[in-house]
Amino acid sequence: MKIMNVKIIAICLLLLLFVYGYSQLKALTTSTISDSFIIIGHRGASAYAPEHTLASYQLAQEFGADYIEIDLQMTKDGILVAMHDQTVDRTTNGIGNVKSHSLEELKRLDAGSWFNKKSPQYANPIYEIQTVPTLKEIFDHFGKETNYYIEIKAPDNYSKMEEKLIRLIQEYGLIDKVMIQSFSEKSLKKIHAKEPTIPLIQLLSYKSPARLTEIEIKKWKQYAAGIGPNYQMIDEDYIRMARKARLLVHPYTVNSKQDLEQLIEWGITGVFTDFTGSLSEEWRK
Repeated sequence: MKIMNVKIIAICLLLLLFVYGYSQLKALTTSTISDSFIIIGHRGASAYAPEHTLASYQLAQEFGADYIEIDLQMTKDGILVAMHDQTVDRTTNGIGNVKSHSLEELKRLDAGSWFNKKSPQYANPIYEIQTVPTLKEIFDHFGKETNYYIEIKAPDNYSKMEEKLIRLIQEYGLIDKVMIQSFSEKSLKKIHAKEPTIPLIQLLSYKSPARLTEIEIKKWKQYAAGIGPNYQMIDEDYIRMARKARLLVHPYTVNSKQDLEQLIEWGITGVFTDFTGSLSEEWRK
């Protein structure tokens, strides 16, 4: 009888180890996306339409972007909205911090007319009726028809931003349609702890030519699938070292064909661009 009990316990332990190992392997494989090159519509198709509006995202999708980039801020009443700046001054007719406005107040703002004045060659009357979209509205509009590259902006300014984001992604069943990036290592680690299957990109800003170290790479690989450096500060050796470590490299923000060709030759795996249409066409020729 004792021998039988020991065998049962041993079998149970083996099953537990198998389940745990499978779950870890699944998390590892699903958090690592393909190395195939991707075009990321920076704030949508922001060279041709007012950034972070539904019109800009729609245009990026029509131009063939593989992902649309969404910068996230949060309103006074805790709603995730698409906006790059912490203030509404530059891209609306309002003033003040995003976090000091309720969603109702943000929705009263004109989020597109400024673009018609700044870029008259691309002006469109429809841009004058664009409003600041919530992340929920973006998901409602595009659903699973597109991929989302979401940047968490200034997470220390907001309470439970990561939790709200993950909850919304799960609610819409978009786990396999999303990548998340941030300059905040702390924020990315929170995301990884809560949903390890989402690929994460550590954003990096360099003020001088960048050099990678094994210590940095080892640290990033604990939670991230790749890195997002400013492209002016990296070179072929930087990219080669990152790729050797199996890190994705998605530099920002590349707006010329010449720069794109050079970076592709060096081995990048994706690129952020304002000119989604023209660069997408060049890449796919």
